[in-house]
Amino acid sequence: MTASVSGSSKDRVLIFDTTLRDGEQCPGATMTLEEKLEVAELLDTMGVDIIEAGFPIASNGDFEAVSLIAKQVRRATVAGLARAISADIARAGEAVRHAARPRIHTFVSTSPIHLAHQMRKSEEEVLEIITKTVTQARNLIEDIEWSAMDATRTPIDYLCRCVEAAIRAGATTINLPDTVGYATPDEYRAMFRAVRERVPNADKAIFSAHCHNDLGLAVANSLAALEGGARQIECTLNGIGERAGNAALEEVVMAIRTRGDVLPYETGIEATMLTRASKLASAATSFPVQYNKAIVGRNAFAHESGIHQDGMLKNAQTYEIMTPESVGVTKTSLVMGKHSGRAAFRNKLEELGYSLADNQFQDAFERFKELADRKKHVYDEDIEALVDQNIATAHDRIKLVSLHIVAGTRGPQRATMRLQVDDKIVIEEQEGNGPVDATFNTIKALVPHEAVLELYQVHAVTEGTDAQAEVSVRLSADNRSVTSRAADPDTLVASAQAYLGALNKLMSRGARLHAQHAAE
Repeated sequence: MTASVSGSSKDRVLIFDTTLRDGEQCPGATMTLEEKLEVAELLDTMGVDIIEAGFPIASNGDFEAVSLIAKQVRRATVAGLARAISADIARAGEAVRHAARPRIHTFVSTSPIHLAHQMRKSEEEVLEIITKTVTQARNLIEDIEWSAMDATRTPIDYLCRCVEAAIRAGATTINLPDTVGYATPDEYRAMFRAVRERVPNADKAIFSAHCHNDLGLAVANSLAALEGGARQIECTLNGIGERAGNAALEEVVMAIRTRGDVLPYETGIEATMLTRASKLASAATSFPVQYNKAIVGRNAFAHESGIHQDGMLKNAQTYEIMTPESVGVTKTSLVMGKHSGRAAFRNKLEELGYSLADNQFQDAFERFKELADRKKHVYDEDIEALVDQNIATAHDRIKLVSLHIVAGTRGPQRATMRLQVDDKIVIEEQEGNGPVDATFNTIKALVPHEAVLELYQVHAVTEGTDAQAEVSVRLSADNRSVTSRAADPDTLVASAQAYLGALNKLMSRGARLHAQHAAE
């Protein structure tokens, strides 16, 4: 079965986004319910075909998120993931049943190493499980995707038997994932060709590629799978995901769009929204995008070499194979300041790829004016850091009101802090071994918790002594790990905001934190 585009000679490739499921499994990248709904809405708007909204059996929170996304999304198919277990499948079916286009995505391991050490089942037992669970899923929902976990390390004869059984039981999409990022493009292409040629009922299903990036080959393997007959690619925004991540949606889409001469396919993605989607995912997960990241990285359209600059001035195509505008970036040299008004600020946000609701825009504008009063030059990077933080903290229960630090060589260092916890103001003062330690000790006194600080990292957003400091904090508690970022010209303020951001994420996931409600 293949997908085609009306009026086009090119095959249609379905984009299956798993940012909200596989992407969120990246340690520290968990999102709040509100953040998931916002990401899902943008994915739907930009033309993603299938949104894998989560793993409903994993927790009540995941079930609620998948259910609400299923009700909210109107165009894309909404999928819920399920192991080859009856309870998983029933839970997934319940979660997606309100979707305009629901899908159950069920999987089971097929490789010898997984069967021996994880499943502890024989090949024949797994075949029986496939038939039973896919049949159960098909009785609940018509659109069923089945995945052979660790397909690339599965003997081809057995893999073909599994695929045939899944299609016979009712699977409409067959996913052959490179679960551990082991395959090379030639191997992956050949695997798809062999399965599609050898399985008698292969024409009754769409084949899908799901690649991990352990060897840096996820996108290359995904594109090779298209040549082998796959017509669905599973990917994530910014390539986020377990271990080294997944195939990056933006890279897959722009490779197909830019190299149509050798990749005669089309997607339904509105490419001008890629930068905006990247920024939203980065803000929601608190995972920064590496500067040299393809398509959406800060340096993706930056040129410093004299030879490159000379070529760009003469003809941009000398060193750019796509335009910044094609992915939603307008490259400008900014200068915004304290006299800039709302119209100019909104225009700048649009140029940088942001689209904010009215209340978000007003909050961001007020923070921009505060920053402009404190900082001589406000750069694009400053605005990006400000807006990302504004998005990430929109639903926080604990917010920093004020912070006063006493520091220096004479010590001890002390921090006095006021927090707003829900509708109450609380205040505390603590000492520490340095101003950062004092700041974090004060937070612990105000919001008692057992979270462990796993990462504290600081870097400058821009150049100069008045540059904003961007601080990343990762906390773990109750077997959960979350990351938060914050930026401010004052490194200690940014540190406090980042730490509080991580605590807010832990609280939203049910971690046992309790704020003191001291009188102001």
